[in-house]
Amino acid sequence: MSFQNPVFIPGPTNIPEALRKACDMTTIDHRSSVFGDILHPCIAGVRKVLKSKTAHVFIFPSTGTGGWETALTNTLSPGDGVLAARNGMFSHRWIDMCQRHGLDVKIVETAWGHGLPADQFEDILRADTGHKIKAVLATHNETATGVKSDIAALRKALNSAGHPAMLFVDGVSSIGSMDFRMDDWGVDVAVTGSQKGFMLPAGLAIVGFSGKAKTASDTATLPRTFFSITDMANGYAADAFPYTPPVGLMNGLKVSLEMIAQEGLENVFARHTRIADGVRAAVSAWGLDLCAVSPDLYSDTVSAICTPEGFNATDIVTHAAENYGMAFGVGLGDVAGKVFRIGHLGSLTDAMMLSGLGVAEMCMVDLGLDIKLGSGVGAAQEVYRHGPMPATIGAA
Repeated sequence: MSFQNPVFIPGPTNIPEALRKACDMTTIDHRSSVFGDILHPCIAGVRKVLKSKTAHVFIFPSTGTGGWETALTNTLSPGDGVLAARNGMFSHRWIDMCQRHGLDVKIVETAWGHGLPADQFEDILRADTGHKIKAVLATHNETATGVKSDIAALRKALNSAGHPAMLFVDGVSSIGSMDFRMDDWGVDVAVTGSQKGFMLPAGLAIVGFSGKAKTASDTATLPRTFFSITDMANGYAADAFPYTPPVGLMNGLKVSLEMIAQEGLENVFARHTRIADGVRAAVSAWGLDLCAVSPDLYSDTVSAICTPEGFNATDIVTHAAENYGMAFGVGLGDVAGKVFRIGHLGSLTDAMMLSGLGVAEMCMVDLGLDIKLGSGVGAAQEVYRHGPMPATIGAA
């Protein structure tokens, strides 16, 4: 790999130089008010990104997987019912975690490439008259397939069924890059991490709890120590963590949130949509299909691109790394070898994306796919270009 090239994996994402420098800081006393000056702006900034006025934000030294565990262990007890659809690798892994914790998981098997079936969820919840189901799990953006699910529809299903279950949402590859509305969607726990939309190295699990979810922690009996939100909240009250915090990463998060605010959250979302539109135009020009089965499911942070039957899509990723020094994502689980993934999130520009599309195009031609050089890049350029300059500019 070449460190000069941007990466196009779906995370960790490219790190702006300002954030690298923010993480590289001298040792401070992490039990002094100096750390509080880093901690509290992070909490307030994350709350704004979640579009919540009331979320209780907790930041742990971990990854999104630790965020999943935080959601489960602080709100549930052994044997509690959980409802989840398995429509990709990351929903599968969260289900696996539930089962390892002794939770009773009702699994709705869903074809990879499809979104979460809100109508089926509503039927199951309506039938659960004893309210044995305590939580509904949802992967907002399934990173393995490039599928975005409708979280508002899931909240509507819960409300229509009159069911009191909490709604837990994995927003690891969406929060900070795609519109996420914790309050409007009635999300009880939102989970993300530092290494995607926040443009930082991996190392922080970032979770938002509703008041309902936080109250559930008072009676939940699943064991937790490191991921205790009660201990973390007590630490925050003293400008501290209950253990040694990752000060450099926290400082990086503070600066990341400032950068996002400076660009404007809606502008961040619009940039991701535009870049994704260019990728989708390229895929269409190549004559290939996305794994996501319909436009309403298309992710603005990652595209999983299907290759022709009998072709090993992983070869594109390997060839790009070995011959062009550029990183793309391989297919995972049920779509391994059937798709390659282009990540288009975090610190990324139109021009950077064109370089990735150009390399992907060269790799496919090198490997014998029937694709014309320049076709995908040209299609993306039509999306990204600003059009003719006004006639008055440069006139004599």
